Amino acid sequence: MMTAPSPDVRPLEGMVALCTGAGRRGGLGEAVLQHLSAAGCKIAATDLPPSGDRSADGAAAAPEHFGSSDTLEAIVADIRAAGGEGIALPLDVRDESQIETAIASIVKVFGRLDILINNAGIGFIMQPLIETSAQNWRTVIDVNLTGAFLCLKHAARQMLTQGHGGRIVNIASQAAKSGHAHLAAYSASKHGMVGLTRSAAIELGPHGITVNAVCPNHMTTRLGAAQNAYFAKLRGFAGVEPYLADMKNRIPLRRVGSTADTARACVFLCSDAASYITGEALNVSGGMEMH
Repeated sequence: MMTAPSPDVRPLEGMVALCTGAGRRGGLGEAVLQHLSAAGCKIAATDLPPSGDRSADGAAAAPEHFGSSDTLEAIVADIRAAGGEGIALPLDVRDESQIETAIASIVKVFGRLDILINNAGIGFIMQPLIETSAQNWRTVIDVNLTGAFLCLKHAARQMLTQGHGGRIVNIASQAAKSGHAHLAAYSASKHGMVGLTRSAAIELGPHGITVNAVCPNHMTTRLGAAQNAYFAKLRGFAGVEPYLADMKNRIPLRRVGSTADTARACVFLCSDAASYITGEALNVSGGMEMH
């Protein structure tokens, strides 16, 4: 068994990080914020403002599929209570002007921006390909891919202005490497995110800005629980437990991934230990995905 790093090791001391889509308890965004803060980052957390569009055509857009301002504030309050520094900002990643405003606010408070974690995404639209409406297709692409592009664009501009490099990590998925039934729009958006990662890495590399993606397999967050129920029924399992047991048996490490697994990968990619890594799409899947 490997020895855990000392809690005194803070590889991101003094850096400032923006993480989008971080307003859900138990979500990946919350875990990323906690790990970045523990590594020494000052954090800016964002999620949809109360007025943000939460509609979806023909899909069960339940409240648990979205973050809330109150929850976002509470997550940041917890980080402050643990000794970290952070702010909560409303942000719809589809709105370029909101992104510019959010980054300006971060720089006003902290003086800089060193890290972007593109985590905002929609994964609750699960439908057969031939039943997927153009509206639902656009909703997923707009948030998962266009939103990531817009945040990357403006974060990179700020990093270029500062002139001391930076780190960008895009949260992709196993669905960025392999297709999945009833997730055509989601899989397409995540495949596109890997292409965006590689192109941005080429352009920004000469400026010391690394751009990478992480590709986790399934995590049972609140959103993941909805996916469990949907796919257990679709694939004929008697319930969620036998579905998850089957999934574990297909993972070489014999467990489903946790949010901490992916959060730790983000911290690594943002650290000096990963300074010569860019344009990669790192699998965090227990061996389930190997290409």
